[in-house]
Amino acid sequence: MNAHAANNPAECAVPLATVAPGRQVRFVRADGDRGLVARLAAMGLVPGAAFRVVSTAGRGPFVIAIRDSRIALGRGMAHNIYVQ
Repeated sequence: MNAHAANNPAECAVPLATVAPGRQVRFVRADGDRGLVARLAAMGLVPGAAFRVVSTAGRGPFVIAIRDSRIALGRGMAHNIYVQ
């Protein structure tokens, strides 16, 4: 990793779909249209928001815990969400 990447969190981000259950992560960005970004923001997923990955089991939804809620995300959506 170069010095620039270390100073730019967005360059160190990985897709949420690659994160193991139990890990605490921080939302960096979402690749998608304004509708996706707005839906995520309504769920509390805004840049800097911390949450925990609860479940990634099988072919079902990707479950995260943010604040006092659990949210199920489709796998396609999890591939477009980048976290640290």
